[in-house]
Amino acid sequence: MTSTISLDGFDVVLGRLGRWAADQDGCATPVAPMPPAQPDHWLVHTDGRRDLLPVRRWHGPPEPAIESIAARCTGPTIDLGCGPGRLTRALAQRGLVALGVDISAEAVRLTQGRGVVALRRDIFEPLPGEGRWAHALLIDGNIGIGGDPVGLLRRCGALIAADGTLVVEVEPPGTGLWRGQAYVLSGSSGEPEVRGPAFRWARVGTDAVAPTAAAAGLRVADRFRLGPRWFAELAHP
Repeated sequence: MTSTISLDGFDVVLGRLGRWAADQDGCATPVAPMPPAQPDHWLVHTDGRRDLLPVRRWHGPPEPAIESIAARCTGPTIDLGCGPGRLTRALAQRGLVALGVDISAEAVRLTQGRGVVALRRDIFEPLPGEGRWAHALLIDGNIGIGGDPVGLLRRCGALIAADGTLVVEVEPPGTGLWRGQAYVLSGSSGEPEVRGPAFRWARVGTDAVAPTAAAAGLRVADRFRLGPRWFAELAHP
């Protein structure tokens, strides 16, 4: 099984931000606002849902929710779909062994630019430390990778130790489970929108995470909310 994430879609969002990249310090932390001319990016689902992608947040320093996630981790942690690496860096700043993994070369470059370790790899390929990680993380919608949440959670379960946990960001209650296709749409005011290629994607709500986890051989150890965002911590039975 492969994740089938389109680099043409997500590399644009993660790394090709023109002048803004020059306005960062040596750890890729923004020291100036993103220029207003930068385009917006949306993740468009084939069921009609359209989500504005929080690019500024991804490229910025760890926000309170991310710091809270990092604080829950007590041992070696693998950040799956790490993007520009703000969570991987937050983990490392707490003295944890942390590894960011992303299929995007731009994401890995930016994560490494924050002074932390990152590997360019499809998460369904062999990864270092399989079965020994204290924690694995699927944040910022990464539960959608590959469009098969059961298969993805089963794969993540194989990465963590017998007493390890998997923290996933999920949708608010009432969302349920959706599987289908999505694509990245980019555009600026007054300019034509540019559509990237389609890829398989999924959404999992807090109301659907327990049966989804059970089908993957995991259980829900905790559900929690950080501001408007919802999370679940999964463990082996």
